[in-house]
Amino acid sequence: MIAIIDYGVGNLFSLNCSLKKIGADSVVSGDRKVIEAADKIILPGVGAFGDAAAKLKEKGLDRVIKEEIAKGKHLLGICLGMQLLFEKSYEYGEHDGLGIVRGDVRPLKERAGDLKIPHMGWNRLKFMANSYLFDGLKEGDYVYFVHSYYGNCLDDSLIATTDYGFDVTAAVQRGNVCGVQFHPEKSGDVGLRILKNFVEI
Repeated sequence: MIAIIDYGVGNLFSLNCSLKKIGADSVVSGDRKVIEAADKIILPGVGAFGDAAAKLKEKGLDRVIKEEIAKGKHLLGICLGMQLLFEKSYEYGEHDGLGIVRGDVRPLKERAGDLKIPHMGWNRLKFMANSYLFDGLKEGDYVYFVHSYYGNCLDDSLIATTDYGFDVTAAVQRGNVCGVQFHPEKSGDVGLRILKNFVEI
């Protein structure tokens, strides 16, 4: 069973529908016991980093996530959920993340030149390392992004980038934890394949 963590931020309905479409047994929950009983965890998220981090902490879910990861459980962070894996974010101040991936979250406008912010639309993936997430995919496959901030990796977690005026972090993986900046649930067959790869680890 896949637990989609419900902490008040995220497009949970469409993600759950995508998982059902590929035949996955999934549940949306913010209940510690449900998350602990799950085989794998998905951490979604949209909106501001600080608000999301505060809600995770308020509900005690930051501790649950770290405990389950430490046990070897696989986790997939999506969009803001991926950004929360980093040590901190500079979105409207300075906020601590989960600290699973070394690095921070910074504004795209610092490096994207004259390109429109937020970065919204379909962009190609460039693979930087092998990952089970990309089984059956090919270099240059398109996925759907909506974001104004990016993860600045300071370790070897980077597994995919996309071009938006510079090489933007598109996906990270560290042990049993991975994250994608794009929305697989909005990325057609490519996104469904990525979700299926995660479910079938």
